[in-house]
Amino acid sequence: MRYREDAGDSAERSLLNKLIRKSVVESSYNVEVQHNDPSSALFSVKTFEELRLNDLFHESDFSPCRKPELIQGIYAMGFNRPSKIQGTALPLMLADPPQNLIAQSQSGTGKTAAFVLAMLSRVDAMEKYPQCICLSPTFELALQTGQVIEQMGRFCDGINVIYATRGSRPSRGSRIEAQIIVGTPGTVMDWCLKLKLFNLQNIRVLVLDEADVMIAVQGYCDHSVRVKRAMPPSCQMLLFSATFEESVWRFSGKIVPNPNIIKLRKEELTLDNIQQFYEACEEKEDKYQALCNIYGTITIAQAIIFCQTRQTANWLSHEMARAGHCVVLLSGELPVADRAEIIRRFRDGMEKVLITTNVCARGIDVEQVSIVVNFDLPLTLGGYVDYETYLHRIGRTGRFGKKGVAINLVEKCCLYMLRDIEEHFDTKIKKLNTSDMDEMEKLCH
Repeated sequence: MRYREDAGDSAERSLLNKLIRKSVVESSYNVEVQHNDPSSALFSVKTFEELRLNDLFHESDFSPCRKPELIQGIYAMGFNRPSKIQGTALPLMLADPPQNLIAQSQSGTGKTAAFVLAMLSRVDAMEKYPQCICLSPTFELALQTGQVIEQMGRFCDGINVIYATRGSRPSRGSRIEAQIIVGTPGTVMDWCLKLKLFNLQNIRVLVLDEADVMIAVQGYCDHSVRVKRAMPPSCQMLLFSATFEESVWRFSGKIVPNPNIIKLRKEELTLDNIQQFYEACEEKEDKYQALCNIYGTITIAQAIIFCQTRQTANWLSHEMARAGHCVVLLSGELPVADRAEIIRRFRDGMEKVLITTNVCARGIDVEQVSIVVNFDLPLTLGGYVDYETYLHRIGRTGRFGKKGVAINLVEKCCLYMLRDIEEHFDTKIKKLNTSDMDEMEKLCH
């Protein structure tokens, strides 16, 4: 079923980004805040000290606790100052009385650390029962969030996290003493409503991470709603989503009353700083020769070569490796952990040329990519040009204001597709002769 495939792709892309990010990336998004109380002043923080975690006192059941050790945990994780999403969202999440929040955030900008800090700030370590829940769409994503909780809370004595995921099933009548539960919606629902392992009336914060992905997974939406409705009205809701599609709004309307809203607005991805070229080829062997000419002539920082199918990607990587070229293959058939390791090595410059399918077409950014090669043009299932995928593919180069180069290797019978691309994007794709060394050497100058 299509929606399950899309949900799986989104979840895996989110996990890949979590695994490969060593530090917070500078977001190119502008933050727009819609406050639930228009009369309240909006503000953001530039330092973590401004959050006054040292000065917060536990005055009511749901107010933040005084936790100077959280500042230690934040700095120990390598955060020097709040990212854009952190600086804007944290004052809202740490407000007293608690306020609900719906936030859109791109991967790598520190949003997991933001809501983890919010959860840890409201936990009372002296009380040995669940007080915060974070729901994620997959076990792997839940594990990543739990690791952030453990790292940030390492100096907080007495605060523990437990994982409510498939295969983890305490016996009926067990007593859960961990203050934070991280898990998938179905398992959390079983723990609290079926096995009655903890009392939902004690929950102070409920986080829904990757809400757009969960909505696409059959049953997760209903599970999340059932869990939320069993909680006290005072429970703080924090919902994070990569997109603000209509499905997210419908879902949030069921589960998040009177929320503050953070939207991240970004200028549209354009082709203005990307030089586009094409070479007409007879068949894939001619494409391969053109690719070898490119590889042997141009000084490449790093390059991504996109193929339409796994079979073509496998064939191409084998041929290039056999010819002595140093390339690495990234395919959707590889386990997520293996894909994350390949991307990490590519990001760190240990691999220079990445051959892949559309698994890297969007959502995963590597700043050093100077050239993108479309070994095949991206097509829809109907055989037409997939304009959106084309935009995101070649958008892997020319990132962060830098100049980039995109080269399309196109069968002569498909040259009309280039005209379609030019017309669609109102752009110009120049003819290139990869066997002309002088022309090739001018390419990146």
